[in-house]
Amino acid sequence: MVRNYLIVTASYWGFTLVDGALRMLVLLHFFRLGYTPFALAFLFLLYEAAGIAANLGGGWLASRFGIPRMLAVGQSLQIAGLIMLSLLDPGWSAAASVAWVVAAQGIAGVAKDVTKTASKSAIKATSAEGSGQLFKWVAWFTGSKNAMKGVGFFVGGLLLELVGFRPALWLMAALLAVILVVGLLSLPRALGKAKSSKSIKELFGKSRGVNLLAAARIFMFGARDVWFVVGLPVFLYASGWRFLEVGGFLAAWTIAYGGIQAIAPALVTRSADGLSREIPAARLWAALLAAVPIALVFVMQAPGLWRPDIILVCGLALFGLPFAVNSSLHSYLILAYAGSEKAAEDVGFYYAANATGRLMGILLSGLLYQVGGITACLIGSAVMLVICWLITFLLPPSAATTAPQQRMA
Repeated sequence: MVRNYLIVTASYWGFTLVDGALRMLVLLHFFRLGYTPFALAFLFLLYEAAGIAANLGGGWLASRFGIPRMLAVGQSLQIAGLIMLSLLDPGWSAAASVAWVVAAQGIAGVAKDVTKTASKSAIKATSAEGSGQLFKWVAWFTGSKNAMKGVGFFVGGLLLELVGFRPALWLMAALLAVILVVGLLSLPRALGKAKSSKSIKELFGKSRGVNLLAAARIFMFGARDVWFVVGLPVFLYASGWRFLEVGGFLAAWTIAYGGIQAIAPALVTRSADGLSREIPAARLWAALLAAVPIALVFVMQAPGLWRPDIILVCGLALFGLPFAVNSSLHSYLILAYAGSEKAAEDVGFYYAANATGRLMGILLSGLLYQVGGITACLIGSAVMLVICWLITFLLPPSAATTAPQQRMA
């Protein structure tokens, strides 16, 4: 079991490294070509929208065909998306270029969320019974993959400066091909196979805990991406930062955030039932998280503020602590609430909500920055986090609260 967990984790590290580098490559390359903040957000539209369907379908397929096959499908799609993006012709019109990039990003979005759903489901399939080990394994997996994504941000900016857009894409496709082959040769084919839902109604018939966590996840990740994806990079570049410096900060933030996620079990008092102390902790950390953008909105309005860019990055560095603990707690709670027979489907449903939140945040990031600058992005973040905090008060105290379809299964 430990061997399979480590193989899945290492495989997802490589995938996440490439995914982070791809996001930074696309963002910085097309910003350098003169795209507006809203146009940059539009480039990622299909990436996130496709992820919603990919998570739902990926969870169902992982239950039906096994986790290793879905990992291979996700990695193969990412390779296809990278190759497609490398075929972009600089001589094409702006409309044709945008359409091509959006389509390639859509393939990458499907790839990322199919791979993530399969990987997270593998934790439930490989962990021993007991909430203590499950929380630790989820926290380490989630934290380490986000740290790797941060490294990817830096690698993306570095590759863009050293080798250029197209060679960077080829290098990343080659790395993923190696990871794909190793995973296929190492993991048991039956890992994660279980009874899958037989109808759409059954697929969406989740427990109250899963549904509420999904709703909270929408607003939590929307609150991050509303400033993180477009608003912050454009603000920093407009403040005189170089591409490598922008990518370096985003990388450092994500690596630190991942590191905190990995140690989150040490910051949360554990309970014997796995929920009675963890749910109040989720409420506390959600309140602390909402306080950060609210405070930043007021600070950024101060007249004669010294180096607003430095003040902002310090504030958002502080944002990373409660966000990381919240994210780790939610990632644990979804597996605690998930039914054992259809864990992959429950995880897929939850991460479809995650993709919905990112989609909302990305669109608002470009739109709000274009309308009201970084302050508008922070206000949007604060509103969404207050909603997320309120939802946590509705979480059920027991994982036994299930939907009718699950009770009858």
